[in-house]
Amino acid sequence: MIPIFRIILVTSVMALSGCGAVYIAPQVSEADSNVRIVPVTADTVLAANRSAYAPKSLPDVFFASAGTGGSLRGAGDLPDGSLDVQPQPEVQALSAPPPVDPGPYRIGTGDVLLIATRGNGSTVEQLTGLLAAQSRRQGYTVQDDGAIAIPDVGRIVLAGLTLEEAEAKVFQTLVENRIDPSFSLEVAEFNSSRVTIGGAVGQPSVAPVGLTPLRLDEALAAAGGIATRDLDFATIRIYRDARLYQIPVQTYLERPDLQKTRLIAGDSVFVDTSYELDQAQAYFTEQITLQTLRNTARQQALNELDQAVTLRRAELNEQRSNFDARLDLGAVDRDYVYLSGEVLKRGRVALPFGRTATLADTLLGEGGFSTEKANPAQIYVLRASSNPRDAGTVTAWHLDARNAVNLILATKFEMRPNDIIFVEEQPITKWNRTLQQIIPSLITNAAQLAN
Repeated sequence: MIPIFRIILVTSVMALSGCGAVYIAPQVSEADSNVRIVPVTADTVLAANRSAYAPKSLPDVFFASAGTGGSLRGAGDLPDGSLDVQPQPEVQALSAPPPVDPGPYRIGTGDVLLIATRGNGSTVEQLTGLLAAQSRRQGYTVQDDGAIAIPDVGRIVLAGLTLEEAEAKVFQTLVENRIDPSFSLEVAEFNSSRVTIGGAVGQPSVAPVGLTPLRLDEALAAAGGIATRDLDFATIRIYRDARLYQIPVQTYLERPDLQKTRLIAGDSVFVDTSYELDQAQAYFTEQITLQTLRNTARQQALNELDQAVTLRRAELNEQRSNFDARLDLGAVDRDYVYLSGEVLKRGRVALPFGRTATLADTLLGEGGFSTEKANPAQIYVLRASSNPRDAGTVTAWHLDARNAVNLILATKFEMRPNDIIFVEEQPITKWNRTLQQIIPSLITNAAQLAN
């Protein structure tokens, strides 16, 4: 006698099959002549990536900076010092400045830097804004904000850096802008570090402090030497860091160590033949006042520049926020691909701006697929033909990931708008789902027969 459960099972399956209630799983098939299944291999990936596609770009506002590109205002040139002949005083006591070592030269505002690049037909000749020839150079002045401006490269802040540090920073900037960083850097004009020389000298002037130490005898020689006949009563005065030092000229001429006194940026040297303190003090006061005025003008210019940059930054941030809001509301035209089948997160995925996405980016970036339910041997990218004459034709790019090494191909396979990534289910998953739909009916039928 046939068991009642088998009768119920057969009867229920036949009934469900007859009414179309048995579980039907989606799958990719070539039953339709318009569908073509192509295995994903290294060669077919190249073929799939040949289809034309230009990723959408971000608005220009995301590439703009808040810098104004302007320069700060200066306070003009220092005036010449004044000197009046006074009666000869008594010989002054020696008060030489202490030895100093300011360290390596640091680039400052007003310095002119030379950037030389090599030629010989190399890619350096393509360096926009630089003269790519072995015997040609381009000078750049360090502006008041401490930066030099190189066309198509941008502003590079070098103030306060040594030459070695500046070369490293320029090198890094050129590399970031994908420009051959073969160059040499040197200071052509030392305008930021200077020593003023006035008083009884041949020609009051300003001496630059360069890479090599500036000695007192060199500074006086550059100013035409000591111009007085009364060497016994002449005095060299050095104003440094709010202190006044003095060296009698006669003592200076007798001692080589005093002649080699090292001067540093900001020193003021004054030679007088009569010790009139008011006159020397007036000279140094003039220098201090002028420097104060220059600092005040610079601070005002910095404040104006900071305000302009703040307003510009606020404007850029507002435009970017508006774009983000439009993006969230779906008001920005985007390209999408779609995830379907046994993936962990079904839905559409927006393609990125400015670059192409791969199958691995899209599938694994959204969580991938379930290893329990999905069939790794049946991963497809469904792509409709872009040729109007082939309307309705679909190419199913088939990736067999049973061997996980094949996932490397997914990192090379580029996505196109409206692609559909479909992952079929495991055979056991299909059977389990069928049983899940049949068993409730079996129970119901059994109960009815029992009654």
